[in-house]
Amino acid sequence: MKQTYYLFNPGVLERKDNTLKFTAITEDGNGIETLGKPKFLPVEQVGDIYVFGSLKANSALFNFLGQKDIAVHFFDYYENYTGSFMPRDSVLSGKLLLAQTAAYQNKKKRLEIARKFIEGAAFNMVKNLKYYDNRGKDLESYIQKINDLAALINSTEDIKELMGTEGMIRQTYYSAFDLIINDFVMELRTKQPPQNEVNALISFGNMMCYSETLRTIHHTQLNPTISYLHSPGERRYSLSLDISEIFKPIIVDRVIFKVLNKKMIQPQHFDRKLNSCLLNQSGKKIFVQAMEERYKETIRHKSLGRNVSYKHLIKLECYKLVKHLLGIEEYKPFKMYW
Repeated sequence: MKQTYYLFNPGVLERKDNTLKFTAITEDGNGIETLGKPKFLPVEQVGDIYVFGSLKANSALFNFLGQKDIAVHFFDYYENYTGSFMPRDSVLSGKLLLAQTAAYQNKKKRLEIARKFIEGAAFNMVKNLKYYDNRGKDLESYIQKINDLAALINSTEDIKELMGTEGMIRQTYYSAFDLIINDFVMELRTKQPPQNEVNALISFGNMMCYSETLRTIHHTQLNPTISYLHSPGERRYSLSLDISEIFKPIIVDRVIFKVLNKKMIQPQHFDRKLNSCLLNQSGKKIFVQAMEERYKETIRHKSLGRNVSYKHLIKLECYKLVKHLLGIEEYKPFKMYW
């Protein structure tokens, strides 16, 4: 089974026969670089690579990665997703591309799909709150407010109004975090850069979810640049933002609650500088491991009658959207049912 590899240190990535060779680089106060011991990654085991430090590579390497269908996702100093190297699309369908484009250009059809994304996201947010409300956190007022706002989704008349409703739902949802999380506070949602520990985890986790969704889209016939909720002009691969809305509550947020309430991540796992708070390298490693464990967790899928992982749920969501666009089956967003 192919795995995701994470490069936290600055270094050099290159091809070595049929493997990938990564050599970390450390720099002293005088700017003198020291090469670490090389690590070799069997290329057939690599699914994609996340790069959090500066990386030295050449075009020959990326040609090799493209041949082996390996994606590389890049993040900047502030842990913002900056872009991806994606192998050449080999499964794109002209018929689906036309259908995907036509649905975007049709105002009614676009709005219908966009509403489904927010409907699924809101439902899963409420599920999270109910989980903790049942454990004595007294979240009923937040649950009711989100349900009231979610009831407005189907009456929205355009994408701008829908995004406004989504913003109020998410603001209400985030305001409940302080009752769920022990020892840390959410306060206001801040990003680019985040201002405190909880915001740092949300930003970092969301970026990971976007990248995973993009990689999943790449393995379907969907075009990741054509989206419905987020404008295609906002980011290059905006469809990953759309689909991620459904999974951020049940993957990213549940991981955040876990690592903080179980004290897996503590104050020493963050670097605080003027107007920013970011995970340090040890904190990133803990959070990444927790995300990988969440992706691998399985649930009993009602329609398929078998266990599927959370990572596979994202792929199933893409296929449901494909069927909708081709007129095979109406799209219904994934909603937690346990």
